[in-house]
Amino acid sequence: MGSWRVERLDQLPTALLATIMTKLDISSICSLAVTCRAFNSCASHILSFLPNFHILDISPSMELIKPLLPPNSHLQSLKLDCGQLNDSSIELLLRPSLQELCFHNCADFSGKLLSEIGSRCKDVRSLYLGSVAEKRGRAIHISDLEELLGGCTQLEELNLMFDLSLFLRHNFARVWALASKMLTSLEIGYISSVMVTELLSPNVGPHQYPNQIRPSILPAIQKLSLAVDYITDTMVGTISKGLTLLTHLELRDAPLIEPRVTFDLTNSGLQQINQRGRLKHLSLVRSQEFLSTYFKRVNDLGILLMADKCANMESICLGGFCRVTDTGFKTILHSCSSLYKLKVCHGSQLTDLVFHDIAATSLSLTHVSFRWCNLLTNNAIKSLVHNTRLKVLDLRGCKNLGDEALPAIGSLCELKMLQLDNSDISDVGIAYLRHGIISSLVSLSVRGCKKLTDKCISVLFDGSSKLELQELDLSNLPNLSDNGVLALAKSRVPISELRMRQCPLIGDTSIMALASMQADDDRGHGSSLRLLDLYNCGGITQLSFRWLKKPYFPRLRWLGVTGSVNRDIVDALARNRPFLHVACHGEELGTDPWNNIDSSYMHDYEELDELEQWLQEGEWESDDEEMEDAEDDADVVVE
Repeated sequence: MGSWRVERLDQLPTALLATIMTKLDISSICSLAVTCRAFNSCASHILSFLPNFHILDISPSMELIKPLLPPNSHLQSLKLDCGQLNDSSIELLLRPSLQELCFHNCADFSGKLLSEIGSRCKDVRSLYLGSVAEKRGRAIHISDLEELLGGCTQLEELNLMFDLSLFLRHNFARVWALASKMLTSLEIGYISSVMVTELLSPNVGPHQYPNQIRPSILPAIQKLSLAVDYITDTMVGTISKGLTLLTHLELRDAPLIEPRVTFDLTNSGLQQINQRGRLKHLSLVRSQEFLSTYFKRVNDLGILLMADKCANMESICLGGFCRVTDTGFKTILHSCSSLYKLKVCHGSQLTDLVFHDIAATSLSLTHVSFRWCNLLTNNAIKSLVHNTRLKVLDLRGCKNLGDEALPAIGSLCELKMLQLDNSDISDVGIAYLRHGIISSLVSLSVRGCKKLTDKCISVLFDGSSKLELQELDLSNLPNLSDNGVLALAKSRVPISELRMRQCPLIGDTSIMALASMQADDDRGHGSSLRLLDLYNCGGITQLSFRWLKKPYFPRLRWLGVTGSVNRDIVDALARNRPFLHVACHGEELGTDPWNNIDSSYMHDYEELDELEQWLQEGEWESDDEEMEDAEDDADVVVE
């Protein structure tokens, strides 16, 4: 038998090469495509039969996405950031073969997107639509929702992350009666509590006879997540009675005014939750987004009444229950033997006593968050760490925590995410993390820990190797200077998200150090950073923007800067790097880590800079010149 030897991958038979490439994601395919003509040709060919097409990390334009989405009858899953797309792209995007559809940032689409999905994608089983028609001049009509729900008869999971309260109430329940009977998961970005009550109530509809009872709507729902104006007894009771198979319930409100008793949650409403004992995951949160308000009509009695049916609970999140004391919280810990995730926000009466005998329980907590629970001290943490399998520990806003808590935290060898914002820790205490958990941490936040200085960087990272840390928040540290960032760059930690907003001593030297930083020998300068937040850093000038251009920071996707920096330079940078989201108004970049703690901590960050290269090869030279012109103009102004 003759021997067959291949010295280069591009010498492989085309069919074999195509088979290999179909196993990769889009970004990896693009990485291969820029290496040689053979791979480029093969990549262009396999796009016509790939089953999955996912690009969520950048927002491509119609011109860029069109060649990547040729006719493909095999395409089953499509996930896109649609920030630069509109109704004109509907025909390109929607395919009859799709079973999973996920569109983020659809502000420039109208309600036509919904109706066209209903008519073109009848076999879709999972659908996510974010921010539809939020741009001025765009509108969604109830008929668009009707065509979506009536057309997608196979839907099992539906996420409508926009405002549904704008629809007329008298048609709302009728339209939802068309929804797939297979629908088991529903998430709505915003809806009024009255609409939820009318939707799920078995009572007579406005155009029905008194003896005509409406059949149950959404009978198969097991997971329900809603953001509403008010969480009320009536709404909670209707959900509990109408959705008999419910296992996940997440409700969040953000009142504009202090709610009256008829538009609030009380002990009576809390008692109605989980009457059938099926719930495994419960989240009730009153947000402080618009008004500093709480669930003032719920106390320990309500928790005690609810706990009777909570033996099977695995996850509980309570936000804004200001009148619940240690008695109520201890009831939860001792009643829910299967609990692994516990979150309490603004627990103003939660103290160390709750955890005094936690070692005597059978709990094995892995995710714990006590945000803004100001009465907790170091003693609470020393007791809590008896749950040695903790993976997430969020202690933001617990101002009484200090260095004495850190040796206990340092013993949690499985910890992946640690948030200590606004606590009283110092450089001395943070050294305990270096000798304990720093090698396993994926996310660390010490925002607002004002005792920390440059020394904390060297204490944590000097001489460390094989660190998994990907996210680091050093914001609002008044004593953090360029020297600390130089130490961070020298350590070569492969950080992908770095936040340093509101640090007055951070300047251009820090940007130069990060731009020159190499996390490993095979990647470019500053290559690991995908998010960099420099908002309101006192020493940032136009010089930093020279280092934010290509070829530096090739994987950077989010950049936060101060709006007062010369606007022409900022605009030129945005044009120079069209896949870079530049935020100038102080908005937080990225997402809340708590909302993603169910996903893998080790993010697989793709090579999306190669995607840019493949799509826009040769377009950077003129942009660089344009940015240099803007810098020159700024120099003239300064002079």
